[in-house]
Amino acid sequence: MALQRWARREKGPATRERGRARSAPRWPCLLALALALRLATASACSSARAAQQGLVTLRIAGSTSMTAVLGDLAAGYQAGHPNVVIEIRAGDSASGLVALQAGQAEAAAISWHPKEAGVPSGLRAVPVARDAIAIIVHPSNPVRGLTLLQIKAIYQGEMLTWDGVGGTTLEPAIISREDGSGTRAAFESLAVGGERVTLNALVMPSSAAVVGYVAAHPAALGYVTAAALTDTVRALDVEGARPTAANVRGGAYHLSRVLYLYVPAPTPPATQAFVDFVLSPAGQAVVAQHHVALR
Repeated sequence: MALQRWARREKGPATRERGRARSAPRWPCLLALALALRLATASACSSARAAQQGLVTLRIAGSTSMTAVLGDLAAGYQAGHPNVVIEIRAGDSASGLVALQAGQAEAAAISWHPKEAGVPSGLRAVPVARDAIAIIVHPSNPVRGLTLLQIKAIYQGEMLTWDGVGGTTLEPAIISREDGSGTRAAFESLAVGGERVTLNALVMPSSAAVVGYVAAHPAALGYVTAAALTDTVRALDVEGARPTAANVRGGAYHLSRVLYLYVPAPTPPATQAFVDFVLSPAGQAVVAQHHVALR
């Protein structure tokens, strides 16, 4: 009995201690929760204030020939304008124009604008760069240059083998671009006299795709923006001139064009600010890394 009374006395305080531990105040947890909610609310309010203070999204849709230069121009502009987000949506010149007119883009990248063609109502065309359209072959092809007449003959299916222009007896594998491509429209206007290329031409969706195909096929012939050239293909002389910046500026290279941004007229301030950057010395220095600067 004495042992039992001792055990009960010892058990009582321990039980009461455990009860107190279970009913310990919860204010530290509540305080932490309140602090977390306050921080989350402050963050949300800060984001809302940032949006109200002028967060701007500029969407530029259009030519794949201009995707690389526009990406670098966007990065350079955003570095000095952290409230601006620029989205580059590659497709082709035609789809870029459609997106701009539908209000789905703030600017359209257009890689071919014939001198005789007008600009659609409500828009204006801003020249941003010059470009050469390079005629490319596989590095193993012995041909070093073509005339405009020879290019036209090949692309209209009138030349059945390369040996007609100093090449091999292989049949030319003619590579073209899709309908809607500004590069295709420019090529057909400048090299094929405004006529369409042969229906036997293999159609590719971008200059990069053309380069990839020509690099893998010794008999292939394609045309691309000079910005897409790599050492996996070789650019041919056209009428004795290389597709260089100097020859584009001087007019010696015949397959050259102007690249444009189409924007609304009048132009919203945020869009105009980006256009001003593209045309500035800093912007044109970026352009010169891909194409030919305007000045």
